[in-house]
Amino acid sequence: MIPQDKLRRVLDRFEAVRSELNSDVPRERFVALSRELSELTPVVEAINALQDARQGRAEAETMLADREMAAMAREELERLDVALPQLEHDVQIMLLPKDAADERNVILEVRAGTGGDEAALFAGDLFRMYERYAALQGWKVELISASPGEVGGFKEIIAEVSGKGPFARLKFESGVHRVQRVPVTEGGGRIHTSAATVAVLPEPEEVDIVIEDKDLRIDVYRASGAGGQHVNKTESAVRITHLPTGIVVAQQDEKSQHKNKARALQILRARIYEAERERVDRERAADRRGQVGSGDRSERIRTYNFPQNRVTDHRINLTLHKLELVLAGDGLDEMISALIAEDQAERLAAMGEDA
Repeated sequence: MIPQDKLRRVLDRFEAVRSELNSDVPRERFVALSRELSELTPVVEAINALQDARQGRAEAETMLADREMAAMAREELERLDVALPQLEHDVQIMLLPKDAADERNVILEVRAGTGGDEAALFAGDLFRMYERYAALQGWKVELISASPGEVGGFKEIIAEVSGKGPFARLKFESGVHRVQRVPVTEGGGRIHTSAATVAVLPEPEEVDIVIEDKDLRIDVYRASGAGGQHVNKTESAVRITHLPTGIVVAQQDEKSQHKNKARALQILRARIYEAERERVDRERAADRRGQVGSGDRSERIRTYNFPQNRVTDHRINLTLHKLELVLAGDGLDEMISALIAEDQAERLAAMGEDA
């Protein structure tokens, strides 16, 4: 049972925020308070529902002594004994510490892994899956760079996903995705296994990551690949090395050096931010079990098996026999919701161990 004093602290904070909003505060403070009030409102509504149910149960128990009211009291107790655990659970989930990056936009990177042309085709399938899923969520996908495969798909593709809370739902997609299917180029009908890696990076604000000019080595060179005469005459491609971390980002998709540098810095900032987040997470989790969706890209997280029409997420042992629906984006939400639920259960259990 959630302690009453913990619930009271949330209710008191809600009243304090609401009271301050009604006073004369600077615009920046007003915006911050409005955001906090918006986040607290559904929590307070859930707490009030829980408090009402607790009070209702206490009143029903006192009514048992009244012969005329006993039958009604027992009926009310039965109803509340079913409702209370769910209400408690809902409030516990809402009171879990929030990931500060959940509301951030995302830098989505998909790269072909082992498997040659088939891996590039699969990387293309994954990127289209995320594009469709983003459209269903009302998010915007803006391409940053792409390196097409020889027969289709992508060797690498990077995009920005923006909207309401994309990182909260996409962060568990980071890792190695494996596909098992008969390639279109395979005449013998043999099933091949190939892979692609997905990285989901929360996009930091400018103030989150301060990059000093002295920490950067910037190289410019002529872009290669498609682009006509332009690519042979202008040193528009940019490679930026962040010396303290060794992170390297190259960008050549834009025609101007200035735009390529801006894009490269955007990706670099996201990678540095994520590396720091992972370092902090590793320190926090050093003395307990690893959490679902740790972002370890060395592990296989999911298998897409075409002959069996199934998708299996190995972290939570969930299998869905609707591969086409998942790849179309429509079925992906069921898997993502299951991953989020598992993560919440892990964190609730960890809080219980720490209590």
